[in-house]
Parts: sequence; C-alpha cells; structure tokens
Amino acid sequence: MERRITATELARNLSDILNRARYKGEHFIIERNGEAVAELKPVVPKAVPLRQIAAQLARIPRPDDRFADDLEAYLEEMRQPTPVPPEWPD
Repeated sequence: MERRITATELARNLSDILNRARYKGEHFIIERNGEAVAELKPVVPKAVPLRQIAAQLARIPRPDDRFADDLEAYLEEMRQPTPVPPEWPD
C-alpha cells in the first residue's frame, strides 16, 4: 500500500511513520510542493540461499574425537558447587 505525505507531515510524525513502515510494511511517497521527491519503504532482508548456507557449514572443521570428552569435563566442572569465599575480618 502506497500513501502520499508531505515533507512537513513526515517531519512532524517521523517516529510514527518509521514504525508504520517497519512493523506494518507501509510505503510512503514524500512530496514537497506537490512533487514527489522521495519514497520511504521497509527494508527487505536479503535471503541467503540454502545452498550457500550448506556450503559454509561444510567448510567448518568437524570436532575431533576428544571434543565430547572436553564437553563432559566442562559440564562436570560446572556442576560442582561454588566455594564460599572467606569473610573479611571486621
């Protein structure tokens, strides 16, 4: 949906108009002295092809056989209670 607004209306309601573009997908044509000078519309995020993602994942080196052991040791360490620090003397 395209809506024509004046530059003055844009200046007075910038936050609201930006929110409408971002969250509602509205498209605005900004006019000055009755002439269209700019358009404001939501940014469409670039889609990344699934093949490109798969190719990038394929280049990541696989963990070695000790990786699971390292994770297990880390988890065991995290399960240990945290020692209480000694209190400072008064």
